[in-house]
Parts: sequence; C-alpha cells; structure tokens
Amino acid sequence: MKLVFAGTPQVAVPSLRALLDSDHEVAAVVTRPDARSGRGRKVSTSPVGELARAEGIEVLKPEKAGDPEFLERLRRIAPDCCPVVAYGALLPRSALDVPRHGWVNLHFSLLPAWRGAAPVQHAVLHGDDVTGASTFRIVEELDAGPVYGTLTESIRPTDTSGELLERLSVSGAELLVRTIDGIAEGRLVPVEQPADGLSYAAKLTPEDAELDLTAPALRVDRQVRACTPAPGAWTTFRGTRLKIGPVTPLPEADTPVLEPGRLHVDKRRVLVGTSTHPVVLGQVQPQGKRAMPAVDWARGVRPTEDDRLGR
Repeated sequence: MKLVFAGTPQVAVPSLRALLDSDHEVAAVVTRPDARSGRGRKVSTSPVGELARAEGIEVLKPEKAGDPEFLERLRRIAPDCCPVVAYGALLPRSALDVPRHGWVNLHFSLLPAWRGAAPVQHAVLHGDDVTGASTFRIVEELDAGPVYGTLTESIRPTDTSGELLERLSVSGAELLVRTIDGIAEGRLVPVEQPADGLSYAAKLTPEDAELDLTAPALRVDRQVRACTPAPGAWTTFRGTRLKIGPVTPLPEADTPVLEPGRLHVDKRRVLVGTSTHPVVLGQVQPQGKRAMPAVDWARGVRPTEDDRLGR
C-alpha cells in the first residue's frame, strides 16, 4: 500500500523505520513544524522529520492538519492508509476522509484503558502490572476508534515511563507493520472498543511532578518513575527546586523512622522520609546545575536537622 506516515518524537522513529523496511511504500511523512529546543533554543526538525529527510522522503509540516494546502497535497499523494504514532495534533474529518483505509494509530495502552496523551506515564503512576499497545482506526472522538490489534508488556518494578515507552516503541512498531499488512491483505477487521475499562491519561504537567512526600513510599516511587524523564519529578530544598531521579523504597524492617521530607545521610546513601518508610535518593539535580549522585549533593549542602525536602 501507499502510505503517508504521521509522527513527531523519537518514540515514533522505530515505527517509521519498520514501515520503510516493509513491502509498503512510504510516499511522505507528516510531522509537527520545526520548533526551538535545548538550552540554546535552536530551531530543530523533529526526529521523525530528520529520518524522513535522510531517507529522501517528502516531509510535510502543516501548522494544522486541516490547512487547505496540506489537504490538497495529501489528496494528490492519494495514500491508501496513513499510519500514525505520536503525531501530536488533532486530525479533522477533512483529513480523516482522504485515505481509503483511514488513519491507523499506534497507541501505547490496551484500549480502552488510558486513552489520551500520557498512557505510559499513567500506567506507571497507578501501579499497573501490565500495559501494552493497540492499533486502531482513528475517529473524531479521542482514541475511541475500533481496534485492529494489541500486544501486552509487563511493567517491571523499576521501570521509568521512558524505559517502558522505549520497549513499547520497538514492539509497537512490529504490531503496526502487522496491522498494515493485514489491512492490505483484507484479513483484518477492526473491533469496537468495549464500554467497560475506560480511563483517561492526561498529559502530566510540572505541577503533577512535584513530589508529595506525605504519601506512602510506594506512591512516591511510582510518581518519580512516572515522571522520568518528563516532566521530571522535583521537590524543594532550602527554597529552591531539586530535581529527583528514580528512588528506591526501603523495606520497613531495620530502617530509621523519618518524618515526611526529613533527610538522613550516611556514607553510602541519602534517605528521605515519607508517610510510611524512607526511600533512598538516587540522582538529584539542583536548580541550574548538573545531575549528580545524591550522596555527592548531600556532601556539598550538608543538610541539618532542620532541613526538609518539600514545601
């Protein structure tokens, strides 16, 4: 089939590579417009756009998917199907109607669980044991279209959202190619999503990433892992922001009793109290400085009995 692929961030790159290596023709790529990023705020092309350019594929960067010039170009290309992975913009009916097999999205959850922008982060945050990926035909309602196929992935006790998403991006790419193959061969019919099990995964904001050290240790651990690498878990120390990398909850036995936010420093580790038992801090990053092991940070700031993490 002739395809137009839509995607933007690094997580979409494995799917584009897999489709380029398949028997299908990727005639063009749609990605978000170039944006400023990094400390130097340089204008850069998306990872998907970079790969497409390197492969000599036409790259379309509409401000909106309903822009008349974009729709006209899409109609001229006349794709059979448009696979989508983390494109990052809404697709209006005028765009959805162009390919005869529609737009097929790879979504990183087992639909109808965790529809929305941050399914992997919410799966980690809420302590799910298993997640997965789904391919479905896009309709105007958010992530509500009929499903072509799924895969499952266990969530490991130490998984960050970044690590889990990286695995799903690779296995999901294989699922997407199998789905496109099945559509081309006429053997796949999408199935409507069940009405039960529906949940939504809104994008996590920096406000969501502020640690609640009055919560139990397991909840603090999940919050940090869910927010790693983005938006980045954080708390405050002496009135300034301190970014927190993944932590390690300690067993309740043989650990010091610490009030929420209170620090305990020894030669090998830095502990911080929660509402249950302490967690061990891993990497921390003071505002305006590089990330470092928590023991090195503590050696420099020398916490006192009066110091706490959090406001």
